[in-house]
Amino acid sequence: MKYLSILAIMLFSQIMFAQELNIEVKIVAPSLQIADPQIFTTLENQIEDFLNNTSWTDDEYENFEKIDGSLNITIKQEYSASSFSADFFFQTLRPVYNSNYVTQLINYIDKNVPLNYTNNQPIRKSIDSYIDNLSSLLTFYAVTIIAFDYDSFSPAGGEKYFQQGQNILNSIPPAVMEQDDNWSNKGKKRNRYYLIENVLNPRVRNYRQAFYEYHRQGLDGMAEDSGKSTAIMTGALTAIDQVHKDYPNSMIVQMFVESKRDEIIEIYKDASRGEKSKVYEMMVRMDPSNANKYSAIK
Repeated sequence: MKYLSILAIMLFSQIMFAQELNIEVKIVAPSLQIADPQIFTTLENQIEDFLNNTSWTDDEYENFEKIDGSLNITIKQEYSASSFSADFFFQTLRPVYNSNYVTQLINYIDKNVPLNYTNNQPIRKSIDSYIDNLSSLLTFYAVTIIAFDYDSFSPAGGEKYFQQGQNILNSIPPAVMEQDDNWSNKGKKRNRYYLIENVLNPRVRNYRQAFYEYHRQGLDGMAEDSGKSTAIMTGALTAIDQVHKDYPNSMIVQMFVESKRDEIIEIYKDASRGEKSKVYEMMVRMDPSNANKYSAIK
């Protein structure tokens, strides 16, 4: 009985203090000529272990509460046996209350990332100090994933973790920014720097409130009262559209429409004529390159 009690305590501890993330990692390297392909199998396992078995918050998570997602890494160029350029594509999901439906929170590609890695090189949590680019990159992804998830459950609930993302940016040495301009405002307008700049910018505060309302008061209430929930979501989209007007081509709005495009089309197919027309106009304005896709709700 004594040993059974100890086992029960151990199992309970594993359930209640499970780490926050459940991210599936896949690396593909289609045209290697120099590097040993085995290093990417090792790296794949290391990244998955790092993301999923590191404690990122002080909160208690049960296994079913973990944040599900995926990180797909494609090796685009090979410079040596340990130096590469890669695209990092990550997605995360959030369950919707009282349903079997999951909604996509993040759908983001980080392109042309310098990747330097030797077999079994350690990956370490690095929020306030720089260790190496890969450690900073993966730590940044982890806190960003958590921040967006928390923002979807409470107003600006992810603030602490977005601030950690800012700390990571501030710790990146200038020489590293020269090599990886995704950390810098001198690079393209859609990168890690602008992701954090956008979410912490006062001009975007209404976006974060709308992000919460869309998920917690809109999607989560669909099973109970679809009409009321759809109206709330329309209000949230209106607020996000206003952010788009005030801050044209902001990365954060682009990320939202790319994650929610198909979902919004499906929801508003059966909305009232007035809601259809309003949402169609807003989505075409925010997502003009995909305007034809919204004809289903016109």
